[in-house]
Amino acid sequence: MPRLSHIFIYPIKSLDGVSVTQTKILPGGSLAHDREFVIVDQQGKWVNGKRTAAIHQVRSQFHLNARVVTLSVQGKNPVSFHLDHARSAIAAWLSDFFGFAVELQQNTVTGFPDDPTSPGPTMISTASIEQVASWFPNVSVEEMRTRLRTNLEITDVPAFWEDSLYSDDLPIEFQLGEVQIQGVNPCQRCVVPTRDAISGATTAQFQKTFTVKRKAEFPTWAPASRFNHFYRLAVNTRIAPSEAGKSLQVGDAIETSLTD
Repeated sequence: MPRLSHIFIYPIKSLDGVSVTQTKILPGGSLAHDREFVIVDQQGKWVNGKRTAAIHQVRSQFHLNARVVTLSVQGKNPVSFHLDHARSAIAAWLSDFFGFAVELQQNTVTGFPDDPTSPGPTMISTASIEQVASWFPNVSVEEMRTRLRTNLEITDVPAFWEDSLYSDDLPIEFQLGEVQIQGVNPCQRCVVPTRDAISGATTAQFQKTFTVKRKAEFPTWAPASRFNHFYRLAVNTRIAPSEAGKSLQVGDAIETSLTD
């Protein structure tokens, strides 16, 4: 039976992720602490990986129980801050790095998802990550996992199995552990996966290679109408307010119409 093998959350949007063994569902349908904070400029616009490749140089380590983040530039001269009591100091550190004034905004209901209409966790299979990594000789599986920044990873299924979690028109409901989830649509990828997650260096022809390979290996049973282009991978989801407070944990089984 398909099972949840990894959970990743990203407390500050676009910075490094944290691997956890369990997490709770927020009232807005996202995972606790995932994209809880976002960096914004003086006009309130997000400062993220889509906007600047420089952000890849920022290393962040999170101690969530203590509410502490340690920031550094490629591991040099790390400085620790309390996420709640030293937010202005974090903003000053980041402003110095970017060269323009920024601040942190917080949302503890939905976080700051890329798709506000589907703020649930993104999902992908381990086999899909492995398959996509095989398209790029110099990109390891772990590096591809870091580039894709997906929340939930499913094991014991074939590559692109997650394309079964949405349909041509309506969301598909499935059960992951104790949580009811709706699969909505295939996730449209941005510029971030084209870059090395640590250096920010761009992999030549990444999007073109990805698109050609994804189209060639697209499952015959998958809802092709949802693909206006093939630079899509993983599944965007929604979780109803009724599921708030419930937990997901590594090892949870997925029950769908395909596994019943």
